[in-house]
Amino acid sequence: MTKSIHITIRKWQLSDIENLVQFANNRKISDHLADAFPFPYTKEFGLKFIERVSNETPTKFFAITTNNKAIGSIGIFPDQDMYRKNAAIAYWIAEPYWGKGVATAAIAQIVAYGFDHLELTRIYAKPFGTNIGSQRALEKVGFQLEATISKAVFKNGNYLDEKIYGIRKSTNNKDEV
Repeated sequence: MTKSIHITIRKWQLSDIENLVQFANNRKISDHLADAFPFPYTKEFGLKFIERVSNETPTKFFAITTNNKAIGSIGIFPDQDMYRKNAAIAYWIAEPYWGKGVATAAIAQIVAYGFDHLELTRIYAKPFGTNIGSQRALEKVGFQLEATISKAVFKNGNYLDEKIYGIRKSTNNKDEV
């Protein structure tokens, strides 16, 4: 078993730009994310991203760091209207840090943030059916597979299954389902 490393999540900073571009400019990462995540990942795109997300309140995008070095990103995106107690998460980890517990630790931290600061009762993620590593990281944190939507995603000319994983905040709310 590979030893895990200590990570924290924090706001993105302009000083993260070199690591962001170095690690995000990876086809293996962009292949598992929405088409809005570009490949190649340019410095110009990275600068616009950091400028946009570093001023958000509340913070929705976080740098995943080890020793204050950005090695990935995780975001939490609250839903609206009658779904306002739910939020989606999305994340990516730099390839040299795969298999070291980074995703699991970052997911646990963003879940705590969402439940403690955003008044959420459910957090979900939608990894592609082919992204087994992401599915395992979610399961390690306590996410449960809620649904598999067959061929719901069209990515790189292929139809992929979408897995929906969710975790619920433990409450004593009589209205909890």
